[in-house]
Amino acid sequence: MWKWLNQYAKPEAAFNLCRRLLPWFGWLSGLCLTVGTVWGLAYAPADYQQGDSFRIIYIHVPSAILSMSGYAAMAVAALVGLVWQWRTAYMTMIAIAPVGAVVTFIALFTGAAWGKPMWGTWWVWDARLTSELILLFLYFGVIALYAAFDDKQQGGKAAGVMALVGVVNLPIIHFSVEWWNTLHQGATITKFGKPSIAPEMLWPLLINLLGMALFMAAVSVHRLQNEILRRELHRPWVMSLLHHNGEKSRAV
Repeated sequence: MWKWLNQYAKPEAAFNLCRRLLPWFGWLSGLCLTVGTVWGLAYAPADYQQGDSFRIIYIHVPSAILSMSGYAAMAVAALVGLVWQWRTAYMTMIAIAPVGAVVTFIALFTGAAWGKPMWGTWWVWDARLTSELILLFLYFGVIALYAAFDDKQQGGKAAGVMALVGVVNLPIIHFSVEWWNTLHQGATITKFGKPSIAPEMLWPLLINLLGMALFMAAVSVHRLQNEILRRELHRPWVMSLLHHNGEKSRAV
């Protein structure tokens, strides 16, 4: 198993894996997001308390969950880079970071839009909201620290350390509604034994969660491809690939 994984420490192997995975992630994410969004917005029943305004959960909840999942994935890539010195791990980390930052912003924005009719205000310094905002700043910090270094290997190490330190914020986000008295509601779909949501509302939410996860994977994989090409531009295999693509475009 380790031998199989270790081959992707080589940029060329990682690039080829991305090229194989990207179409699958793209098509499946489009299918899941279409089905989940149409089902949730048009066919799921209205909530007995919140009415149709609850439907924002089909964007807010997946983005909130995946903002943390994206950071966890970025931190795992950073750990692999620091321990095993994989250059592709640092490339993966920085490929995920802007995608995770955008998803975190979406979670905060949709949460504010939901909070206005529910709480009567766009923003409160609630434990969940504040820790989620800190998560966005952590993403920005990793991106900025990586960009500050001309030597991207050193930049990857510095940003990787920051990514790992920031992991402490993830359990704070998740358990904040249990540890403190907050306005934010408690867990819903993460209580797998007995989710606090009706099945006809739950299924489109789960489908959208899968779709958004696949979409994040697709964008991250595409960014990783581009990062590998930028970093390996002087390598013979990249030159050969670019030459081959140029020949194809001229033929068309």
